[in-house]
Amino acid sequence: MRRKPYFYKRILSVVMIFAMLTGGTLTAYASNTIDDAKKKKQEAQDKLDKVNKEIEELEKEQEALQAKMDAYDEALMALLTDLTLLEEDITNKQAEIDQAEADLEAAKQREAEQYEAMKLRIQYMYENGDASVWTTVADAGGMSDVLNRVEYINSVYDYDRNQLTEYQNTVQEVEDLSLQLDLEMIEMEELQMNMKEQQGELETLIAESTAKMEGFETKLANATKLAKSYATTIKKQNKIISDEEIRIATEKAAASSGGNNAGNSGGLTGGSNPSYSTNVSGQDVVNYACQFVGNPYVYGGSSLTNGCDCSYFVMACFGKYGISLPRTSYEQRSCGQAVSYANAKAGDIICYAGHVAIYMGDGKIVHAANSRLGICYGTATYRTIVSVRRVL
Repeated sequence: MRRKPYFYKRILSVVMIFAMLTGGTLTAYASNTIDDAKKKKQEAQDKLDKVNKEIEELEKEQEALQAKMDAYDEALMALLTDLTLLEEDITNKQAEIDQAEADLEAAKQREAEQYEAMKLRIQYMYENGDASVWTTVADAGGMSDVLNRVEYINSVYDYDRNQLTEYQNTVQEVEDLSLQLDLEMIEMEELQMNMKEQQGELETLIAESTAKMEGFETKLANATKLAKSYATTIKKQNKIISDEEIRIATEKAAASSGGNNAGNSGGLTGGSNPSYSTNVSGQDVVNYACQFVGNPYVYGGSSLTNGCDCSYFVMACFGKYGISLPRTSYEQRSCGQAVSYANAKAGDIICYAGHVAIYMGDGKIVHAANSRLGICYGTATYRTIVSVRRVL
């Protein structure tokens, strides 16, 4: 019976050693699990960043192509409008030509008739000779009547000559008009031909651009599908890391104090709400950031007014108050202290896969979104939140 306490001590020692060895093994295993998950997460993040950059470049090219297509469409519409007006002018000009040809035939007919009438009168006077003239004079009632009758004969000759000259002039004028109308028609027909060639060229450009646009849409769809796949991988690895961190923290807390749960799922679960370590107001940071809403987004840009990306926007807004942050969104995800989203306050950083934003409170964010939206407001939960960081 005296050896019993010694036996129990030996058993207790073995159990403790086993527990220590087992605990070390579990910790090592957990560490390997987290390291493996972080590695896979980083690989997916790198691929996601690359795909997001490709998507952004594709969208820029698509926007540029769309601008060209809009310009082509506008030019084609203007050309078709001009072509319609020109065709109306050609129709009207043809009517003028037809009328001029008819007028020319009528003028020539009147000229011929006048010429034949003049020839008959001349022939009549010639065949009757001087007798006719003498008879006309002899039958006169006096000198005044004689002069009147001679003047009448001369006036007949003058009238015939004037009428013939007038008809000949009319014929010439109509012929000149017809020639002018023909030249104008030739000019308009050449212009019509050129405009139709331009129409064909524009329609070809529009068709080629439409084919390219369809290609962009296919590429964007494929890239978006890849991005979604990588985001799913990141979310899955975040869950693995979070679960392992919670489990390890729980085991450590239970082993050391018997019940304090220190896990916070990287700031997304639990009740992590660290105190502030600076005298900077989060609302001041938010107010400063909101001044730049409406300014453009530029990937890699470094100007709050002329254009910047999401990580520079966050870095510059906090830098205004002396808070130094790294340049990339991935690095900013590890800054400061983790905060649960339930405890997020104005001035905290909301981190997504490949993106960061400044929390405004009430579920709202301000961020440099993308090239279409620029710096704008948004809803904090519009994407999966990777972590929330407090740097103030």
